[in-house]
Amino acid sequence: MKSFLTLALIAMLSTAALAADGPIKHVVSFKFKPDASAEAIHQVEADFAALKGKIPVVQSLEWGTNVSPEKHDKGFTHCWIATFKNAADRDAYLVDPAHKAFAGSLKGIIDDVFVIDFVPHE
Repeated sequence: MKSFLTLALIAMLSTAALAADGPIKHVVSFKFKPDASAEAIHQVEADFAALKGKIPVVQSLEWGTNVSPEKHDKGFTHCWIATFKNAADRDAYLVDPAHKAFAGSLKGIIDDVFVIDFVPHE
């Protein structure tokens, strides 16, 4: 049992070290309110895409709408993936005034948001 706990602790520490030093993928998915207009949704798309030009630590920003035939989207229609050099850059993005202003603009249009960050593995 001690060996298992030791291995688990080493794995957690290794993952934390990778997250601190390696690239971070920041995945954000939105479920819009049923009464959100097409114009308002388009503005959210444009404003989110514009963050790449406003926040220098964003290495890349990809986005799209759900095209999965599996029907497991739970109402989430839009997904963005921002790539950062490391966890420090991701953390700087989260508190950047442009990001905070964008997040504040979503009140009233977003029904739910899903966010997950990961360190990519091949």
